[in-house]
Amino acid sequence: MKIGIISDTHGNLAAVDEALSIAHDMECWFHVGDCVPDAEYLENTYNVKVYGVAGNCDWPTKDTCYERIVDIAGHRIFMTHGHNYGVRYTQEYVMEAAESQGADIAIFGHTHIVEYLSGPPILLNPGSAARPRDDDRSSFMIMELEPQLAPKITIVRMKRVR
Repeated sequence: MKIGIISDTHGNLAAVDEALSIAHDMECWFHVGDCVPDAEYLENTYNVKVYGVAGNCDWPTKDTCYERIVDIAGHRIFMTHGHNYGVRYTQEYVMEAAESQGADIAIFGHTHIVEYLSGPPILLNPGSAARPRDDDRSSFMIMELEPQLAPKITIVRMKRVR
């Protein structure tokens, strides 16, 4: 299963469109916060399932919370934006939260910096599709999942769209 992972789009729909022009064949997307309406745009415009969480610039709703568990393709994935876990300073707390949920993969955002740390659990941060802090280019990830196999992760850098 091919899954797009995107975060910190901050209302920049051109960045969402750019990511989708590169990764148009994803079976679903994970949007890990900052800006929930962008996740809704992605789902409605491209007719693809999006699993999303709220970030520190969002308000949770009855449909969108600050964290969630997704069981998919034989993997358990813990999703959070990360601001409630202090990810700017350490990944320890998000790792503990994922472990407590039995997740083998944790996906977060917030820092606008790409991270891929082998676990367990595997920790993934796709960086920012709109406002990167680690490169001049924006970023997102592609994750390929198969049951009982480690995920294949591709970090995608794209031109920064303003």
